[in-house]
Amino acid sequence: MFIVHSASKLVDSFAIHLLTVARLLTVTLLSARLLAHHRSLLGFVCLPSLSPQIPESPFTSPDDQTTESLRPAHVRFFTTPNTSLFLLFSTNLLITHSSSSFSPCSLRNSSGLHTSCRPLKAMAAQEAQFSTSASASGDRQALISLSDKNNLAFLGNGLQSLGYKIVSTGGTASALESAGVSVTKVEELTCFPEMLDGRVKTLHPNIHGGILARRDQKHHMEALSNHGIGIFDVVVVNLYPFYDKVTSTGGIEFEDGIENIDIGGPAMIRAAAKNHKDVLVVVDSEDYPTLLEYLKVDKDDQQFRRKLAWKAFQHVASYDSAVSEWLWRQTSEDKFPPSLTVPLSLKSPLRYGENPHQKAAFYVDKSLSEVNAGGIATAIQHHGKEMSYNNYLDADAAWNCVSEFRSPTCVVVKHTNPCGVASRDDILEAYRLAVKADPVSAFGGIVAFNIEVDEALAKEIREFRSPTDGETRMFYEIVVAPKYSKKGLEILCGKSKTLRILEASKNEKGKLSLRQVGGGWLAQDSDDLTPQDIQFNVVSKKSPQESELSDAEFAWLCVKHVKSNAIVLAKNNCMLGMGSGQPNRRESLRIALKKAGEEVKGASLASDAFFPFAWKDAVEEACESGVSVIAEPGGSIRDGDAIDCCNKYGVSLVFTNMRHFRH
Repeated sequence: MFIVHSASKLVDSFAIHLLTVARLLTVTLLSARLLAHHRSLLGFVCLPSLSPQIPESPFTSPDDQTTESLRPAHVRFFTTPNTSLFLLFSTNLLITHSSSSFSPCSLRNSSGLHTSCRPLKAMAAQEAQFSTSASASGDRQALISLSDKNNLAFLGNGLQSLGYKIVSTGGTASALESAGVSVTKVEELTCFPEMLDGRVKTLHPNIHGGILARRDQKHHMEALSNHGIGIFDVVVVNLYPFYDKVTSTGGIEFEDGIENIDIGGPAMIRAAAKNHKDVLVVVDSEDYPTLLEYLKVDKDDQQFRRKLAWKAFQHVASYDSAVSEWLWRQTSEDKFPPSLTVPLSLKSPLRYGENPHQKAAFYVDKSLSEVNAGGIATAIQHHGKEMSYNNYLDADAAWNCVSEFRSPTCVVVKHTNPCGVASRDDILEAYRLAVKADPVSAFGGIVAFNIEVDEALAKEIREFRSPTDGETRMFYEIVVAPKYSKKGLEILCGKSKTLRILEASKNEKGKLSLRQVGGGWLAQDSDDLTPQDIQFNVVSKKSPQESELSDAEFAWLCVKHVKSNAIVLAKNNCMLGMGSGQPNRRESLRIALKKAGEEVKGASLASDAFFPFAWKDAVEEACESGVSVIAEPGGSIRDGDAIDCCNKYGVSLVFTNMRHFRH
């Protein structure tokens, strides 16, 4: 039995020797034929990797190592552009078809053996200048990897018609093939399959080398040649929809959020953008037509390339800021992270800034916290001239103010200050009263409503005459409301060609408020407090009646939207007068009293901050004017004087313990 087994092993060994010799002869003959037909050939040597694991041969049993000693120390293969590659690989003949040059890489045979393929030497004198890029063989390569496949077929067919070879990944490759576009899959270049659930696809020298190599650097091109790496002329990539996923209704689990963070995409975009002198990088489907037109002309426009590169870096920066914002929210309850990036997207250039000599533009905040959070920035403009810098400021002030009222309310704003506010069940009456509070200021101002503008209200806005003379039709820059009826919108559009008509959604509470100062930014919570959130504590002998307290709450809600120092007088849920922006509170009071006139008798007064003095100052003047109740934060070292003064005049005094400065 031993003799039989030994004889069997000898027969197996002899057969394997014959097979090896036959295959070597085959490669030699093929190589000779290739040498006869091609002047430039590149040789490679394949050596078994230094792995302790010796794979089983299909010709031996697991305990038989005879064939290992008979395995050739090395085998040689040859490749040329636009030819098939024949590689004798251990006991397997591997044939790789490629329309361009072969990229050497780590391969595994069917038995599991790794080999590393490295350049051996140039086969001709001209090989020193030989480039293994697709361009060298007359082809140009474009790398496409998209999550958002909008207009992909248009792009793929356009590039293919221009002679570009398309290299692509996973779903993008499948979509291109479905559109009739010839595709080379990335794994054919990397010689490595997609792995780790898609986390690793393009992170490979055969990809990034082809993107990052500088065409004007000889040693870069020689390195590509030595390693058999082709160049990419165009890179089109967009990223996993992280932004949409984490802002979707119902949110997203933490692990799902992590899996939607793109790694390979940003790496390719940044690489191509860095090497934009040689590589065109596109991240926006809107740029596909421009890209194709540029490629048709085949000109070298570095400004165009730089613009695409800027857009690419900005795209990645915005993406990273979303990831950073989301991850901080998953990590900490602190609203103020150590570092903060605010992604802004240009909505429109503006004619000018606050003044004609100042250039300006309007940007939308793309922070995750602003998604579906309302505000003027996301308002729909139905009609009128383009918005100006000051229009946005005034519309924002009017909308923020009117949105805080629960009852049907109209607010009129001029230079960001509410000059007229009224709440009524009848919105037509509320509109008339709001204008009446200061008709001179209301002319040319912004009018805002917190309910739908229907046909009746639209007619009233269109036809209402100024209370000052009863003849002049009121003119407004902007009307803003949460919605409009079809007929109401039609009527308003007929009022003026220039009237800007905005439809806005209410600001969500809890936003981060940012304000710029020279060289920095101030960040704070938004001032979201309403009368329902605080206590109005009576500190005087006289308590206000229910209607007086209601007016005090109304005035207090108005005064938080008036520039400091701020005073508001109100009665029957209607602003009678306001004083704003004065260096001292006494002057603001006098302005408010002047506007209110005789109606001040029995009115409620609200102050955005405490009164530092009472006697022969603002508190006493207010009491002498006939107000019935004063609402202020309190907190002055002279609060006792204010209480004594109100007690003397029989005026109710309530402390809110809440200040409302607005600078």
